[in-house]
Amino acid sequence: MKQLTATGDYIYTYAYTNDEKNLCQLEMRSFFEKDTSSKIIKSGVAIDPSRSPFIKERVEVLLEGDSLQEILRQSAEVDMDQLTFKVIFLKINGLTEQDQVDYSGKRNVEREIGSAITGEADVHHPDVTFGLIPFEGRWYFGRYLQSEPVWFKHMKKPREYSTALSTRVARAVANIAVPQPKGIKAIDPCCGIGTVLVEALSMGIDIVGRDMNPLVVDGSRENIAHFGLTGEVALGPIAEVEAIYDVAIIDMPYNLYTHATPADQLGILKAAYPITEKLVVVTIETMDHMIKEAGFVITDRCIAKKGLFLREIVVCQKAV
Repeated sequence: MKQLTATGDYIYTYAYTNDEKNLCQLEMRSFFEKDTSSKIIKSGVAIDPSRSPFIKERVEVLLEGDSLQEILRQSAEVDMDQLTFKVIFLKINGLTEQDQVDYSGKRNVEREIGSAITGEADVHHPDVTFGLIPFEGRWYFGRYLQSEPVWFKHMKKPREYSTALSTRVARAVANIAVPQPKGIKAIDPCCGIGTVLVEALSMGIDIVGRDMNPLVVDGSRENIAHFGLTGEVALGPIAEVEAIYDVAIIDMPYNLYTHATPADQLGILKAAYPITEKLVVVTIETMDHMIKEAGFVITDRCIAKKGLFLREIVVCQKAV
């Protein structure tokens, strides 16, 4: 394929329910340092779309222009050499009226661009898939990558309990805690049955877990092994942690096995202070005063809803 130079921009499309909107936007801010209420965002940050439970697709921008004609003109310079290709006009809900194109129009545009490109089209098994998308009055064309719902495979675990985070929420929490995994060491010191651990490990995040309940430690280890993952889960309270981590994820214990009193909760937060710079707390009750007392400042937050059940996701940094 004749080398096309990427512009350095990526366009991501999203799908989420109303209940998930706030959580999705917090994940967006963690990845891109900005969010949007529309289900499409442009950024110079490269994220594998399969990491997010909310990202549908990513287009790595190769060509852009103020009109479709400009994209057609530029695509005539694309030579696929021996590689087959297909062109997809992305289906986006919530585009502005100026960016809307009906179904038949999209198929026509796909054919026009496909005809302009030098090479053999293959709509079923292409070597390369290109995506085309209008956004904020401009047109973008580039390498298309569809998200795989990896989290979906983790929904049925050998060991689980009803109050554990859903896999989608757990995956988003792992991303909020560790948006860029390279060189980052993480800990989940109240890991329970390992829902966050499984999601984090499946994304290549360097994370260890621990819990003071031997039953859930065994369950967590079993769940990790079940999905072919490798991760350390230790038995013991957070107060016994001696290593230093870049980030800690604490899903406050509130289930039948391990219910923490307010004094226990404050103790957990205070024990996190010496071992981490960044802290992500998942809680069913507001604990801003405890977070402050433990020596952290809140930098971002959201409410994750599941029907009438609400959880707060609170992002904190060690106070200077």
